[in-house]
Amino acid sequence: MSLQGRLDAFKNDFESGNPPCNIPRAIIDAFHRSTVALIATGQAEWALRAGDVAPNFTLEGADRTLVSLSDLLAKGSAVLTFYRGAWCPYCNLELSALQEALPEIVARSASLVAISPQTAPNSRKSIRQHNLTFPMLNDPGNELAAKFGLRWKLSDEMIGVHKSLGVDLETFNGNNSWTLPMPARYIIDRDGVIAFSEINPDYTKRPDPSELLPTLDLLAGRRAA
Repeated sequence: MSLQGRLDAFKNDFESGNPPCNIPRAIIDAFHRSTVALIATGQAEWALRAGDVAPNFTLEGADRTLVSLSDLLAKGSAVLTFYRGAWCPYCNLELSALQEALPEIVARSASLVAISPQTAPNSRKSIRQHNLTFPMLNDPGNELAAKFGLRWKLSDEMIGVHKSLGVDLETFNGNNSWTLPMPARYIIDRDGVIAFSEINPDYTKRPDPSELLPTLDLLAGRRAA
């Protein structure tokens, strides 16, 4: 099943109001309002896209190792995925799909990293739960996400909704910004220019990892020429 097929199946279960989720309709409606409001801002259109130069970064991994974009690009192309956190089932389905696709990504001389505002212990939990073999980097306060144009602040209503579901982002992320990255995926070529971008303010919509491969093939072919 495609990644979007898995996401749609989960969404249908989540929004049904039936066990095991048992989510009240008022909370589902609040999520919908938040997504519509974020789309209406047009922020996704301002985010960095293919053709833009990616901001360089050095972030700490879940294992406390420092990882820089320049180090990644020294080995080939870099695939970045912005991950909201272990509390998000849609993000977790995406991580699992990317892990499945990792051999295809590596075969094209590219590396894959996830970037998340959550604390290192929570990232280690994500890595264990989903058997990830690629790094997860900590982006405190979504500062790197902001440089990509992806950071947005939750409304008071959505802060309350998250708390009612046991998702206290102050504790989870180790700061009180109550911000998240829009889900996004990038391929950055060795010259630091973004070669592929996909940003969606609707967190229930994610491209299949297979959509990365044509661009990675193109970049690998250029290097071999």
